[in-house]
Amino acid sequence: MAPASTSAVVIGASGGIGRALVWALAASEAYAPVFALSRSEPSVPHGVRTVPIDLGDEATIAAAAANVGAAGPVGLVIVATGILHRDGVSPEKTFKALDPAAMAAVFSVNTIGPALVAKHFVPVLARRGRCVFAALSARVGSIDDNRLGGWYSYRASKAALNQILRTLSIEVARTRPEALVVGLHPGTVASALSRPFRSDPTDKGVVQPEVSASRLLRVLDSLGVKDTGGVFAWDGTRIPA
Repeated sequence: MAPASTSAVVIGASGGIGRALVWALAASEAYAPVFALSRSEPSVPHGVRTVPIDLGDEATIAAAAANVGAAGPVGLVIVATGILHRDGVSPEKTFKALDPAAMAAVFSVNTIGPALVAKHFVPVLARRGRCVFAALSARVGSIDDNRLGGWYSYRASKAALNQILRTLSIEVARTRPEALVVGLHPGTVASALSRPFRSDPTDKGVVQPEVSASRLLRVLDSLGVKDTGGVFAWDGTRIPA
């Protein structure tokens, strides 16, 4: 972890994994302060600062970055937002189900939103020492690992996110040589995102958000500069592009 002279930011702090990340970071005391950003007011431990943000509104992203940056350099940014389904949006089983409005909604949240977060939050990352910009991705975003097909919009949006992170890592390294830019695959987590598509939450392979958050932070701790631009699963293994 970075020294406590830098702050940590979790975007999507009202979601299952995002909320768990905020609480884990606050308990670790590895960063100060810890910022919890979301559209709705999240439940946070004492001392954590909440800031409103809407990834669909760039002005709120810019305002949130300015608010966070005023507190000093940032050591960690985690984008823990994502969409797999909602009213009018669901994973496609066939290309015949493709709908332009649904595709645009998925890309807006999963790809464009994190890209705009990078646009405004990378400038407030610490210029010296280790700093991290991470975003939740997914194994199904791997082109090489796609053996089942389906889920066109979600797969493509995560593949595009992975490319953005890879491209970002190259540019960020020019001014922040110790920076780490990565995607994270949390596995199957008992959250609203996965609920319609997972088995019983007590089944093997489904973990609680708190377990997922602990694993992801442990993975980030284990990565070095050589790993920047990659996507890593909850167990630390690299996911192919």
